[in-house]
Amino acid sequence: MRPIRKRRLQLVVLLVVGVGTTMAIALLALQENLNLFYSPAQIVAGEVEQGVKIRAGGLVVPGSVKRDPDSLAAEFQVTDYTGYVTIRYTGILPDLFAEGEGIIAIGSLGSDMVVTAEQVLAKHDENYMPPEVARAIEEAGHPAGTSL
Repeated sequence: MRPIRKRRLQLVVLLVVGVGTTMAIALLALQENLNLFYSPAQIVAGEVEQGVKIRAGGLVVPGSVKRDPDSLAAEFQVTDYTGYVTIRYTGILPDLFAEGEGIIAIGSLGSDMVVTAEQVLAKHDENYMPPEVARAIEEAGHPAGTSL
């Protein structure tokens, strides 16, 4: 093989390895930041790995909200009319957080089957419901606009 062709081949191989390594690093970084939505029914069915960051959502069950009077800790249940999941959150709940309304909690599932939330998102007006929550409720056979 001629020296010029050998150098070109080495350059092409080096370029392919470099692009492949860059793509692998980018995909690995994206996978770590990926958090999928799971309904309470999916969580109860065991479709969620423990310790993995997820988005869990549903309607807040009336009468399930328990607040610690000495701290910002709160615990409540969400449902999609098929399953019920307990969510623990320490922090200030959104102003629009209310029983019977749709929420999404970003956090991880513990070994006790309780979602420990880092963030709780609530609807932004009285007519809005997060699309994932509305879809999960409709799949359970209930109209999305109905309350508990």
